[in-house]
Amino acid sequence: MADLDFDPIERAGELWEKHVGPADSMRLATSLMRVHQLLLAELDAAVKPFGITFARFEVLRLLSFSSRGSLPLSKIGQRLMVHPTSVTNVIDRLAADGLVDRTVDTADRRRVLASLTADGRRVLGAATEALTSIDFGLRTLPADQQRAAYEILRVLRTPDFES
Repeated sequence: MADLDFDPIERAGELWEKHVGPADSMRLATSLMRVHQLLLAELDAAVKPFGITFARFEVLRLLSFSSRGSLPLSKIGQRLMVHPTSVTNVIDRLAADGLVDRTVDTADRRRVLASLTADGRRVLGAATEALTSIDFGLRTLPADQQRAAYEILRVLRTPDFES
């Protein structure tokens, strides 16, 4: 990517205002998408040495928080706010790599449960260290600004919940 001597999103905002109208929403949405791309690339790079992606890390970490040691795939999707097909894909890959086990829920044979394996716990520990060492890609933002940004984004992410 070529180095620019200007902010391309700001420039796009100026042009938007000139040709279309108010640009605040466009600037913010475009900025959020770009930050997402940058963060995901950095987070994926941090966990790549452990053979996983950030999406797989999220599933491993969520499973590690389970009080029962396993979670239904449907609950994983709900908690990570992703489509069931995405969960199935991630679980399939983690299972193929020996990082999670898939079992049928004996209480409800329609449900599939996922649980961490010993290798999954090992990979999760190493990946967690790697991500925390780079402050999840947010080291350029002071802690108070990280908290403020979280609160602002929470309104967009969870419009049906009260703060």
